[in-house]
Amino acid sequence: MSFIKTRKKLVSTAIASSLSVIATTAIAQDDAAQLPTIHTEATQEESLKVDQSANAKFVAPLKDTPKSVSVLSQKLLKETNSNTLLEALRNEPGITLGAGEGGAPYTDIPYIRGYNGQSAIYVDGVRNSSSQNRDMFAIEQVEITKGSSSALSGGSGVGGSINLIPKVAHAGDEYQGTVAGGTNNYKHIVLDANKDFGNGMAGRVIVMGHENEKAGQSDGAEYARVGIAPSIAFGLGSPNRATLSYYFLKSNDEPDSGIPFNNPNNPPTGTEKADGKPVTVKQGSYFGWKDRDFDKRENHIGSLKLEHDLSDDLTVTNISTYSLSKADYIYTNPDDSKGNIYDGKVYRRATQSIRDTEAFTDQLSLAGKFNTASLEHSFNIGAEYNREKTNRGNYDMTYPGYPGSTTAGFNSDCSLENGWCTDLNNPTANDAWLGTTTANKKQTTLTNETVSLYALDSIELNKYWLVNLGARWDKFDTELKYNKDVTSRGVTTPAGTIYANDTDFFSYQGGIVFRPTENGSIYASYATAANPVGIDPDIDSLTASTEDLEPEKARTYEVGTKWSLWNNRANATAAIFRTEKQNTRISIDANTTANAGESKVDGFEVGLTGHITNKWEMAIGYSYLDSEVTKAAYNAVAQEGQPLPFVAKQSANLWTTYQVLPKFTLGAGVQYRDKVFANTNPNTATTSTKILPTFTIYNAMAKYDVNENVNLQLNVNNISDKRYFTSAHAAHYANEGEGRNAVLAINFKY
Repeated sequence: MSFIKTRKKLVSTAIASSLSVIATTAIAQDDAAQLPTIHTEATQEESLKVDQSANAKFVAPLKDTPKSVSVLSQKLLKETNSNTLLEALRNEPGITLGAGEGGAPYTDIPYIRGYNGQSAIYVDGVRNSSSQNRDMFAIEQVEITKGSSSALSGGSGVGGSINLIPKVAHAGDEYQGTVAGGTNNYKHIVLDANKDFGNGMAGRVIVMGHENEKAGQSDGAEYARVGIAPSIAFGLGSPNRATLSYYFLKSNDEPDSGIPFNNPNNPPTGTEKADGKPVTVKQGSYFGWKDRDFDKRENHIGSLKLEHDLSDDLTVTNISTYSLSKADYIYTNPDDSKGNIYDGKVYRRATQSIRDTEAFTDQLSLAGKFNTASLEHSFNIGAEYNREKTNRGNYDMTYPGYPGSTTAGFNSDCSLENGWCTDLNNPTANDAWLGTTTANKKQTTLTNETVSLYALDSIELNKYWLVNLGARWDKFDTELKYNKDVTSRGVTTPAGTIYANDTDFFSYQGGIVFRPTENGSIYASYATAANPVGIDPDIDSLTASTEDLEPEKARTYEVGTKWSLWNNRANATAAIFRTEKQNTRISIDANTTANAGESKVDGFEVGLTGHITNKWEMAIGYSYLDSEVTKAAYNAVAQEGQPLPFVAKQSANLWTTYQVLPKFTLGAGVQYRDKVFANTNPNTATTSTKILPTFTIYNAMAKYDVNENVNLQLNVNNISDKRYFTSAHAAHYANEGEGRNAVLAINFKY
């Protein structure tokens, strides 16, 4: 982990230098304390409440949008110390997390209202679905659209989509940042400088360095990353504007390996299956193999955004984006498919991948307002081209005493005493790795090409009624080429094999909004989604049996209400909905896959965000999801009637702050998630149900304003040191959440 060791010196030096500068500035300002200080409402510019999406495809204010949309504001990200996308999403009910393995890479895998949203993640409206673990250092806010959303975003989006709004250059000088340290060797620094050069030109640079060990683990997972995000803007305040931006993130982690489930399929004769939860071992157990395991990622995004105001009511925008994503890892999968836990052993199977993804996207849109007779229209129409190419390979492994170069048979039954197996109750992470790993790159190439046209319109009939309409046509072309012979599960696909899927699909949405008062709305809506073959980062979804299939279809019915309360200090929302996936790809016999599966999620959710009083602010939400597999594969009929995997029936989140004194604020948070099934298998003689138990986590924050520019912030997470599990792989393991940890930060803004 030389990168981590080098980074520790860099981050520590940067933190020390920054602390010196901040302290000097703060002391100097305190020495001038006799000068009068004028407090303005500028300190209230950051809020938990957001009324307007930064996505131009939302053609009406959120209150008048007939769809559930949640915005995790910059204030919430800062106060909860949410530095990654997955940390941020834990502040939103109705979202659970999955874990990749094998064909599905280790990456951000949010399940939105019960359905996988891995391919429905966007940055400024541009698809960003490659294998990544995303950092928030250059993100202004996170916008979560719930319910089928392909009319807004394109393919995928069965349960919803996530759009990350980037930080870019803007008018006015602003210098801010954070320097933080904490338990578990936590070190974090972000420096953010925006300079207004005049004449409509501004530049901004954000740099980040981070490292920590996983809280609650001794000699376990380690995380280290660096990032930079420069941008420059021209023509600010004029009819012609351009923003050129670049985002870079590089990480080198010692990956987390999870805890095996305690009820393997086909348990040894004479044993009884347990309750389906992760095996009972001491909190913080780490089953990784440090001499072998690693996780290296690199992500680049370059973007050029051009805007031209044709008039006060019409703007044409073009966004061109090029991205490059690299993922290179070997993880330990604590595999218990052979029942080793009954002998006190865990098999450290190697899960690994080498992926390089290039993507180019160009979006052209025209947005604005116009009237037809007495009807007022707010619209956005556009066209989009997207091309993604992913080269995938892996590592050929050898190990003394084993023939061949596959990890599947390397001591999988723990019959030999060597590093491939470790003790269940006292795992040894530092066993010597005696094998070899040889990179075997570009075994396959997956290419996705999409051409799209869309039109969105919000029509104000009168002051009481509004209609929201949208339609999108997508042409999906996907090709998977085998560049080399590839053997998987005992079957070899020869080099030169090509699987291709060529389909198109119309998605649409419609909603009606009734506004009984200017502060509230009641709505009903219907929306669809398309999930084409091969759109997921899992290339195994495109095979000989799936290449001729149509996109999976989904639809969402929703009725809801949105209200602005207490002189627009807070927003309250409520919605009842059903999402149906109509033609899931399933096996209908041993040799045939068809669009024949079905599932549904019924639910409701409520939320309140904003100021209760001038000193008391809150973001609270509750979600209820009742999911069901209604039509399963021919060889898994017993799954019918079972809940969908990674769906919490009930989940709730609370974050609240109170200004106790003019300079002192206290905050508290609660995260509750009902039990989650990691698969849809009922307990039988040969299959097992995997369960992530219910948990409640308590967090706290205290913030002291040294002066108007500098504050100290202390966050304590998982105060009760609760053992809980955040995500899982359906067959093998569960990822344990972090134990109690604390972070002290100095935040500054000038």
